[in-house]
Amino acid sequence: MNLEDARKLDKKSFHKYASKLKFETRHFIDGKFVDGKKGKKFESINPATGEVIAEVARGDAGDVDLAVKAARKAFKSGVWSRMAPRDRMAIMYRFADLIRENALQFALIDTLDMGKPVMDMLNSDVPGSALTFQFFGETIDKIEGVVTNTAATEFQYILRQPLGVVGCIVPWNYPLMMASWKVAPALAAGNSVVLKPAEQSPLSANLMAKLFMEAGGPAGVFNVVQGLGEEVGKALALHMDVDKISFTGSTEIGKLMMVYSGQSNMKRVTTETGGKTPQIITADVPDMDMAIQYAVNGIFGNQGEVCNAGSRILVDAKIHDEFVHKFQEKAKASFLPGDPLDPSTTMGPLVDKGQQKRVLGYIDIGKKEGAKLEFGGAVPKGLEKGAYVAPTLFSGVKNKMRIAQEEIFGPVGAVLPFKKVEEAIEIANDSIYGLAASIWTSDVNLAHKAARDIEAGVVWVNCFDHGDMTQPWGGFKQSGMGRDKCLETLLTVTQTKSVWMHLG
Repeated sequence: MNLEDARKLDKKSFHKYASKLKFETRHFIDGKFVDGKKGKKFESINPATGEVIAEVARGDAGDVDLAVKAARKAFKSGVWSRMAPRDRMAIMYRFADLIRENALQFALIDTLDMGKPVMDMLNSDVPGSALTFQFFGETIDKIEGVVTNTAATEFQYILRQPLGVVGCIVPWNYPLMMASWKVAPALAAGNSVVLKPAEQSPLSANLMAKLFMEAGGPAGVFNVVQGLGEEVGKALALHMDVDKISFTGSTEIGKLMMVYSGQSNMKRVTTETGGKTPQIITADVPDMDMAIQYAVNGIFGNQGEVCNAGSRILVDAKIHDEFVHKFQEKAKASFLPGDPLDPSTTMGPLVDKGQQKRVLGYIDIGKKEGAKLEFGGAVPKGLEKGAYVAPTLFSGVKNKMRIAQEEIFGPVGAVLPFKKVEEAIEIANDSIYGLAASIWTSDVNLAHKAARDIEAGVVWVNCFDHGDMTQPWGGFKQSGMGRDKCLETLLTVTQTKSVWMHLG
């Protein structure tokens, strides 16, 4: 079912279609679904109910090796890497269309798999993923080489060529979207791909691979290996015939990706590894109500399971009390935990009970550290079976507290007061992370200075989480290295070759 029709469904209809879903749980290697070599399985659990929805193939190094060999064989054959650019573009466009045409299936899979509200999938993740393949499809015949200006007896040209086999390791918070961000540029440049989805949200990756073949993609170009990170992800990162790892996940594992590169073939590595995003609200905020709505969305959207979640809310002391009061009202009106298959639900469960325990643990830490719990802080009544945590806000937070320094990855916001903007920028930069930030001000000079001085890969002024496919996505410091989404991403899955000819 396409996007337009799926958006019209009600709760009863979503549950009806969800009950009829049949999941493909095997690996996808060399153009077909295959069982794991050792036959092991792991459970995929619906975090809203705690019920097992599927048993998925648990791959290992042997399965990774099969997928990499298929990817390398396809790459060397030129069936995709040397396909005429316009022909490759047509397949990417058709792939994007198929994602839109299968919107309901994608939405239901990720909703059941990791708890995201179904309307979030239909309004954001599915159309955004389709757009990603369309955008990078449009770049295929725009990849250019260079002819340099040399002596009359010499001729040099520089080619830009695909790397070969790209391993894509993606997180569970945006299963379809993050896979699209990694896979689309790799395919557009002519590479073959081995995708390792998160074990908490494995199922939509298989539908992607199937539709790529349906769009006309050759066998072996897009492969999926299911399994645990410490088994499949590690094996992919250590494989001697993988040319690059594109990773989004925790800082700890991102660092290991770089170690594995050094221990194997010095493969290229790009990482996006989280953040602790500051939202700076100055006293001259142009529209406080708008700023509050963006601040609420910035921390509670996607259950707070967002790398750039605006979890540090820095508020000028002059407007602090008014801001906190209005924030509480807006949050309660905007985010209601509930059944993620209900179109009225604006907050689903966290991905699993382990993440729920982690987030509740940080709430306890915040209380012990002396922060004031303004609201939330517990499991919503009536939703105890699922991995839910209510929207939560602390005030009176100091930046040295753990809830202000460590990535919680849940719906927990921390309000930090400041007296001068310089102090706010200093607090914003006092973090190991530097993925994103925002500032709200009517002073254009201050806006430019803050954008210059804040140590983050993305800075929003008088908005939050705005952007399109032209926007480089990535961070400073321990938020990772490299960029997603933009044209720069395409360059990271290619390499240059200098050809020098002596003309005599």
